[in-house]
Formats: sequence, structure tokens, C-alpha cells
Amino acid sequence: MAMDSATFERLLKEPAPDAWRRVIEQTIAIASLPLTAASAPGDVTKRDREIGTLDLFLSACGWDLWQDFGSAVERTSERLVRWWAEPYSAKAILILDGLSLRELPWMIEGAKKRGFTLHAVTAHASELPSETNAFARALGFGSRSQLQNNGGAATHKLTPARTECVDLPWKDCADLIDSTPNWIFWHPWPDSMVHDGAGAGQGLDTLTRDAAERLLDDAFWAFVERLAVGRRVVITSDHGYAATGLFFDAGEAEAAFLKATFKSGRFASGAHDPGPFIPPVALSVNNAHGENLLAVGRWKWRSQGGYPTLAHGGASLLEVLTPFVELTK
Repeated sequence: MAMDSATFERLLKEPAPDAWRRVIEQTIAIASLPLTAASAPGDVTKRDREIGTLDLFLSACGWDLWQDFGSAVERTSERLVRWWAEPYSAKAILILDGLSLRELPWMIEGAKKRGFTLHAVTAHASELPSETNAFARALGFGSRSQLQNNGGAATHKLTPARTECVDLPWKDCADLIDSTPNWIFWHPWPDSMVHDGAGAGQGLDTLTRDAAERLLDDAFWAFVERLAVGRRVVITSDHGYAATGLFFDAGEAEAAFLKATFKSGRFASGAHDPGPFIPPVALSVNNAHGENLLAVGRWKWRSQGGYPTLAHGGASLLEVLTPFVELTK
């Protein structure tokens, strides 16, 4: 879908926070439309390509907006710390690792169908690079695994809370929830599926079917309901993922640079030359996570073993925007 001229002009002229707000609102509007399990694979792919119009703008002529992303868009980690400080008597955070805006329809439908009250359906920014450990550190944890079996140290930013991180079926996860008022539960799905299916060639199709099955499952919502007993709940993620199998082949010179710099990944740690290309194909960021170079936009390139069909760590909308769903029962 082509971007209309009025939107194009506004995005070029508006201050960065306003432009990013508009981009995020449009992305959510596309991604959150209702889905059915039968049509989801085709519909999700179609929506991914629609959102690609915004990615094209951001990489082709609005690339300066990426320089402001870290300051113009509130990070999910910051929003969670703010939310945790709000005066709710008990609260819970469910982090589904790698959950993207593509999965929002299942969240919205499932919550409404099962009698939850939705207080917010929004999106915030991942850390840059959009990696699990960066998000964990932003919350004051050493890593995701630190949360396992209530191992979260008392020095993190979401105290007091009982913590858990385990890759178990939803029913078993529900059985772990006790009467402790505050909970932080980090589940490795769907990121585990992102990496398992990254080289399969049908990564997005397979993950979409899996997401529909898991997020329509009564056992998942029984788990959420257990978390919501007497608590206000946020469901969110540390980062999204890019359907890189749908990306465009970079030009010869750009592809050579991207392959040499990123190999089969989407970011490179440390100081790196972002290359001579205009529009840029790489973005240098220096923040609390150090200096990193990120692949910008929807480009793919040949690499040894084949470029993955699902990935994260770079600068594209569905990698760096994370859902934030607040609900009660």
C-alpha cells in the first residue's frame, strides 16, 4: 500500500516525537485488525508488507528519525518501571520473549472473549539493539535466566516481586503462580520459535500458525487469569522480530558491505563504519548498552548458510516496537 502524500509530508515536517507517534499509531492500526486462525498466515504476511511502506519511508527519506528513536519513543523498560510505581495493590508483568505487534489481535480477541477489561493496547520501544539481554539489563537483571525460580536479585527496578523464567506449557506456568502480590514472569516463547524456524524458509508462516494455536488456547488464558487474580497485569515483550524472508535483496555494493559487517545477523557490537551509502543501510547507536551498528530497513543479503527468514536486532518497525497490553479480570 502506497503512503498518501499528506502523510508523507507530515512525517517529513513534524517534530520527531510527533512523527514517531504517527508511525506507531499507523503500525498498530494495521497490525491489530482482527484475525482468524484459517486466514492468519496470509493476512499477517499482507500486513507485514503494508507496514513495510512505513519502513521504506524510514530507510529511504526519513532516516533521520531513527537517530531520534531512542529519545522520541518511550522504551518498554522505562514504561514498565513507571507502571510498577503506580499505586496498584498488586501487579504482574508477563513478558513473552519476542512477542511482536503481529500477535496483538490474538491478545485483544482473547481478552475480550474471556471477560478481561482492557485498559491499554499500545506499543513502546525495545532497547537498541533489540536483544533480550539488553532489555533484561535495562530492568536491572543480569540476564533473563536470572528470574528463574525467584532468582531475580532484590536490586532490580521492579521490586518487590516474585520472579520466574521457564519454558513450560501454559498449564504448568499457571501452577507456579502463588499468592505473592507482585509477579514478573518471563516466558521464552515466541523467541524460541523465531530462532528454531529462522532458517526454515517458511518462518513467518510457521510462527503465525503456532502463535494462533498458542494464544487461542484456553490454557494460555487460564494462565493469564491466574496472574490476574487480585492483580493488574501487563503483557509485553523485550523485542519483536523481522520477517527477513520477506525483505528485498540489497544492491551489490550494499550487500557486500552488509555481509562483511553483519554476516547473518542484524547488528554488530562495537564501533563500526556505517558505510558511505545514502540512504544509509546501517545506523550507529551509542547508549547504555554501548556502541552498536544496526542494519536499517528491509534489506537482506546472501550469507553463508543462507540469510535467516526471521531475525531481530536491527532497525525496522516490527523488530523495535513491542506490544503493551494492560488488563484486569
